[in-house]
Amino acid sequence: MPELPEVEVIRTGLQPLLSGRRIGRVQCFRENLRYPLPELHSLAGCRFVDIRRRAKYLQFALDDERTLVWHLGMTGQFHVLQEGVARQLHEHVRLTLDDRHILIYRDARRFGYAGLMPTDRLAEHPWFAALGPEPLGTDFNGAYLADRCKGKRQPIKSLLMDARVVVGVGNIYAAEALFRAGIHPARAAGRIAAARLMDLADCVRQVLGEAIAAGGSSISDFVHADGKPGYFSHQFKVYGRQAQACPVCGRAIKRLVQSGRSSFYCSGCQH
Repeated sequence: MPELPEVEVIRTGLQPLLSGRRIGRVQCFRENLRYPLPELHSLAGCRFVDIRRRAKYLQFALDDERTLVWHLGMTGQFHVLQEGVARQLHEHVRLTLDDRHILIYRDARRFGYAGLMPTDRLAEHPWFAALGPEPLGTDFNGAYLADRCKGKRQPIKSLLMDARVVVGVGNIYAAEALFRAGIHPARAAGRIAAARLMDLADCVRQVLGEAIAAGGSSISDFVHADGKPGYFSHQFKVYGRQAQACPVCGRAIKRLVQSGRSSFYCSGCQH
């Protein structure tokens, strides 16, 4: 599933290609993905003003004071192609732009979803109202994380992946950040010293920043808007490396299951 770095890479790839472009023809090849699609034909004649990201949502701001919000689900992809290209495999939506290009949305498993809403009321929408701070923003730091961990018996990895605490820290990057901070993923959040949580917050920011710089991680179907893969997966220290040697101490990487998700860690480096 695309996580925050992948969505941010897509955003930065689409930004220069779509900003200022006016939408002409709108084609929808199905009525629903995970949920029914909004009235996308109303986008005809609108111009893209900006492309933002909140958590794992892409937000396409339009010049009519509405925003098209899109979650990629597990296999969603946006591509900008030359006008006239034949319909692509698993293509569900196509927007023809005024520069002889098209914006297409592909989604093999169709778990993505979209909404159209007033731009000035985005923060009030149920998709956003309860979200925590952005991990790369100024509101997320060690002091904040320590405060949210106080008294919590919840495993620290589960807390990191709770979007009400901090958004966009998915399974891959939580595992990698915890390894860097030397914290076992199953340790109770409330039993971790504040100094270690300060370090963990820094590690979360470092891992996400490096992943964005590397173009994301090409796990499963993720590719950039231009179809190129991301390369951060080559830098994984623990994720997906069960039974392989820890790059620090040489012990075998272990795996455990937390809330139905695989957690990878080093028993020598993480405690």
